[in-house]
Amino acid sequence: MNAEVHVVDTASFIPAYVRLWQSGELQRRAERAVARLADCDLCPRNCHADRVAGKACACRTGRYAVVSSHFAHFGEEDCLRGAFGSGTIFFGWCNLRCVFCQNYDTSWLGSGKPSTPEEIAGMMLELQEQGCHNINLVTPEHVVPQVLEALVAATARGLRLPLVYNTSAYDSLDSLEFMDGVVDIYMPDFKFWDSMTSKRFIKAPDYPEAARRAIKEMHRQVGPLVLDEGGMARRGLIVRHLVMPGEIAGTREIMQWIARELGSDTYVNIMAQYYPAGRVLLGEYAEINRHISDAEFHQALAAARGAGLCRLDARSAARAKQLPHQFVRLPETV
Repeated sequence: MNAEVHVVDTASFIPAYVRLWQSGELQRRAERAVARLADCDLCPRNCHADRVAGKACACRTGRYAVVSSHFAHFGEEDCLRGAFGSGTIFFGWCNLRCVFCQNYDTSWLGSGKPSTPEEIAGMMLELQEQGCHNINLVTPEHVVPQVLEALVAATARGLRLPLVYNTSAYDSLDSLEFMDGVVDIYMPDFKFWDSMTSKRFIKAPDYPEAARRAIKEMHRQVGPLVLDEGGMARRGLIVRHLVMPGEIAGTREIMQWIARELGSDTYVNIMAQYYPAGRVLLGEYAEINRHISDAEFHQALAAARGAGLCRLDARSAARAKQLPHQFVRLPETV
């Protein structure tokens, strides 16, 4: 059976945040969110640091967001990158401490520079002028107030691209409430199912519970992924999952949860690109100091199909078709 493809007409699409900006609600939300920085509880860490005064704890970010880079990214999912790239803005620092992070310089070392809302708005508009298909906010969990400020300025200056919230899923419900009606496409990564594994590898034992709460709220806000007639994402949820060595991520449990709680039509990208990076290269964490095997990736894909998920990312689907027929059968369209 073919997977259902949800399609919207490009001509009728208006980014969610435009309506909020027109009503003045986007400006009001930005003001309320920035005020919360003075006693910050806007992620599950609940540090209560006075970030307005430049103090920071877990996320190491004060009043202004650090931007590491912004460019047209051609490595994202096909429905995001298209012909002209996904307009990514990489934020420095992070509220997790993934020991295997493949963007170590950005997330652990905070490469980049603090940027004002006007500067970030300028980056968004520059990416739009380059022809990018969307604005892709990478690691925004700890800078939601700053994103809202920048979005107000960018929308006033003509930004009209879909907004992608590209997150680890270590988000608080309060932050996601600020983003309700702002984000067009949520793209969380569901990293680990088990709390002890999360404690060891990302230094957040509450991650699985926080991720489940956050992803369910994201789905409530935007629903299943909707594409335009050209196959580009316009609204909805994309769930990413990075396959880890030794099946330590709990892939089977995560796939079953997605199918049960979000639905079998949830768009899922099962990613095979794990490689040793970050602190793993220092000789710690020997159990993940290797690439994943083909068998491990095939098992992850089989787990997704066994759970009833029928919308795999096209590149995952292409690799899955190499599996023996008795293990997995994929739809002809994704």
